[in-house]
Amino acid sequence: MTSSKAVRAALTAALALGLVAAPASAAAAEPEAAQSQAAPIAWGKCAEDVLALIPVAERPKVSCANHPVPLDHSRANGAKIDIALMKRPAPDQSKKIGSLFINPGGPGGAGLRYAGFGANFFTPEVMERFDLIGFDPRGVGRSTPLRCFKTSEEADAVFNRMYDVPVSKQEIDSHMTATKDYTRACAQNAGPLLKHMATEDVARDLDLFRAGVGDKELTYVGFSYGTLLGATYANLFPQRSRAIVIDGNVDPKLRTHNGTQYDRERAQGFEIALDGFLKRCDAVGPKCALSGGARKKFDALREAVKVKPVTLPNGTVVKYGDLIGRVAGNLYQPATFTALAAWLQSIHAVLNPGVMVAQDAPELAPAHNGRLDFLPLEDGPYLADDSYYGVNCTDKPFVRAPQLFPFVAKRWERESPTFGRSQAASDLLTCASWPVPFPDRYSGPWNRKTKNPVVVVGNYYDPATQYEFARRMARQLGNARLISVDAFGHCILGKAAGADAAVTRYLVDLKAPDNGQVFHPNVQPFA
Repeated sequence: MTSSKAVRAALTAALALGLVAAPASAAAAEPEAAQSQAAPIAWGKCAEDVLALIPVAERPKVSCANHPVPLDHSRANGAKIDIALMKRPAPDQSKKIGSLFINPGGPGGAGLRYAGFGANFFTPEVMERFDLIGFDPRGVGRSTPLRCFKTSEEADAVFNRMYDVPVSKQEIDSHMTATKDYTRACAQNAGPLLKHMATEDVARDLDLFRAGVGDKELTYVGFSYGTLLGATYANLFPQRSRAIVIDGNVDPKLRTHNGTQYDRERAQGFEIALDGFLKRCDAVGPKCALSGGARKKFDALREAVKVKPVTLPNGTVVKYGDLIGRVAGNLYQPATFTALAAWLQSIHAVLNPGVMVAQDAPELAPAHNGRLDFLPLEDGPYLADDSYYGVNCTDKPFVRAPQLFPFVAKRWERESPTFGRSQAASDLLTCASWPVPFPDRYSGPWNRKTKNPVVVVGNYYDPATQYEFARRMARQLGNARLISVDAFGHCILGKAAGADAAVTRYLVDLKAPDNGQVFHPNVQPFA
């Protein structure tokens, strides 16, 4: 008889290599004629706290709605949830092509305010020809939220026992126990919405929005996780897809069939971006404070902080989780690279007395945490949402064996020494005990042909969605064009004039860009 130790070793190896995946439940694409009649969206005045989210100049232009959609799309006449939407209208409605829907990613990104920030992503021509519509997807923000706790105190009692990067046995044990308590709280408190958080559900919501504004076909731009939403819509409703642009792409097949391998490769993507950052640092010389053997310096300080926190001259204590989280977050934003390098050099200087540190180093901007616009926790009721895991643990299958986390974390850390452990500590562990073990979700096929090509945009050094994912997305879709940008950072629209011009012609004139074009960002790091 095979020993339990041998079984565990074999399963650990398979899991770490991405060879084992939980069963996938592939939903069939809905026939085009099966769509129910969608109610028109009733636009009205936005609440003051919603208006406060957008620039002052945009506030008089926008309108808002709370639009009901089915909790369960297989029961269209059953229970409803509300989705919060914001519209920024085209200035001359007589020249309007239609509505352009935006999703900022996450998952769990609150997209409501993005209607008021169109100038950050789109050319003036696009903003003149479309009503821009942002929305908080189901479970998120001002839509009907998914909440695993009733009070902030309950949430803090769990979250305060978690670690961004658990290393020691005490940290690992605490993190694993707190994670089980978290998923248990979700089972107790989240309610029926917990079973209806798949990207497929959001895609069907989106189709109701399209019909609700009177558009026969969807025009859509999705960022990061929003690329999975765009790909899902294009395959559920290919004949209703007018123009879909997806920027910062996931690998849809891998993500929906093997969450373990997907997250393993995601860690590798962060390593690629970090390596590019360190090489660029050395290439620009004195413009980068960490230059002169940047890779060697970084590896040494990372290993030192892993053993013992470092106290900077200003009194700031840098723990290992702080270091990994800061570097990961700032890799999203090339504009922060100069400050990030100065911060890393300051740690290097503490560890190596006598090393000079620039006195006029720029202030380090807040790190991007990969999840957008969560409502803050306040005293009293729990006001944040738990949609990040609600979506990921529905869409991404994982082996339901949380006890394997320490072994997988160690394996991933060997191949991705900066980001492997932190990546394993997130979805892989949480989703292993998620209280919806066999969710309904869409996992393909991904090759249904749309009338117009889907435009796939990828950065060479995107940390969160590595460039190879964009290449796979373009290959998997039934009709797609890939354009690339030789750039750092997560997503690129609004930051590369060539790519923006190509996307404008596609959105406005349906002229798809030539496949394989490579563009450059408007501003290079350390400029």
